[in-house]
Amino acid sequence: MELEKTVKMNMLFSFYGALLTPKQAQYMADYYEEDYTLAEIAANYEVSRQAVYDSIKRVEEILINYEGKLQLVAEFEERKETLKKIRQYIEDSYGNDETLNKLINDIIQDSTREGN
Repeated sequence: MELEKTVKMNMLFSFYGALLTPKQAQYMADYYEEDYTLAEIAANYEVSRQAVYDSIKRVEEILINYEGKLQLVAEFEERKETLKKIRQYIEDSYGNDETLNKLINDIIQDSTREGN
């Protein structure tokens, strides 16, 4: 499993996982978060390896489709980049202002939580 795909799927799952069925969510969590193999997941739920594979592939498509329509992850990433630029500007221009630094750190912490 490619690391880049795993990171992407985990990000999509963290934003849209609540929209999945419990079984879909559990398969995704086991596969992407717990790093279980298809065979391990199949054995745990007493289903075929092919059933697990098909379900995970279907959920991947669902999550990509949600992102295509809602763009929550893209907006989250853009917000993170903008906040990095703001933080850098504040450090460069107002580096010694403790109050301003605390405020921007609070905003960054709150705004970059996944799902906000």
